[in-house]
Amino acid sequence: MSCLPVPRFLRLAVVSLLWLCGLMMSASAQWEVKQIDGRDYVCVDGLKKFYGFDTQKQTGGNIVFENKKVEMQLQTGGVDCQMNGVKFVFSYKVEENAGKAWISRIDLAKLVDPVLRPNYIGNAGDFRTVVLDPGHGGKDQGAVNAFNTESAYNLDVAKRVKELLTKMGYKVLMTREDNTYLTLQERVDFANKVTDNAIFISIHHNSGGSEARGIETFTLSPLGVAHYGRDLKSSDFQENTGNSHDSANVALATAVHGSVTRHLGKNTFDRGIKRARFSVLTGVRLPSILIECGFMTHPYEARLIENDAYHNAIAIGIAEAVNKYRNAVSQKPADKP
Repeated sequence: MSCLPVPRFLRLAVVSLLWLCGLMMSASAQWEVKQIDGRDYVCVDGLKKFYGFDTQKQTGGNIVFENKKVEMQLQTGGVDCQMNGVKFVFSYKVEENAGKAWISRIDLAKLVDPVLRPNYIGNAGDFRTVVLDPGHGGKDQGAVNAFNTESAYNLDVAKRVKELLTKMGYKVLMTREDNTYLTLQERVDFANKVTDNAIFISIHHNSGGSEARGIETFTLSPLGVAHYGRDLKSSDFQENTGNSHDSANVALATAVHGSVTRHLGKNTFDRGIKRARFSVLTGVRLPSILIECGFMTHPYEARLIENDAYHNAIAIGIAEAVNKYRNAVSQKPADKP
């Protein structure tokens, strides 16, 4: 007797339910769950006990959790979340309902938990190989301004990162070493031929008018989450290769985004860690991120991007983050073998 296939949206619900059940069984925290607008939400009050926050304070819609290592800020009605000064953009806004604040279960499971507990991410720490992907190249110059092309900047940053990581003992592979044109699929195929345990970092620079500026980092949208800036589509419920590393993706993004913005300091604006369905993220089987290293179309930022010191700061930030991420995901919790 044959069985009917389980629809992907049902598999998503089952995975989320199993995740939450696992949290409930692994700690004494009592998670309060409810549906809001047809979506599963978890009361934020459960975060304090489960994640070991010492304090939970709320002033108006602003909610702050804090312990010796982490300060986490949420805002009801908003999608921005700050953890130790790093900005994350939730897939769904924090809701206020029945006098309490609620976070979507998928944001808790696929963002907050791996950021706060990277050592619970399975099979993520055993790597010494890094694949760098300088975006664009050849006939595809990417964004262009009066100083240079995006493809040239991407390659310059990638070469600096490679030099630093090589000195740190990593094996570094690059999808392109010169001004070569590669299709998106060729970049994915290159990464997927790597037999070592590895991570994948795609390096880009942005464009978006004369007002937009800053650093933003993208991870693949989890199953059931839209590409940033657009509405949910039926195709968003289709599993992609990259979704097998949802937790590792956001942990890697946290390390890289936080380190790069910290090294750039006042010379940048934190646009946050976001979700997207870029081809190089959907198809790569390695933990993967895409970082946008500033806006070439912003008058002030364009001049910064042309400066060697700016690219050095980004490269140092990425290289240090790789080490930080590796250490974080390698420290397995005491209750796990």
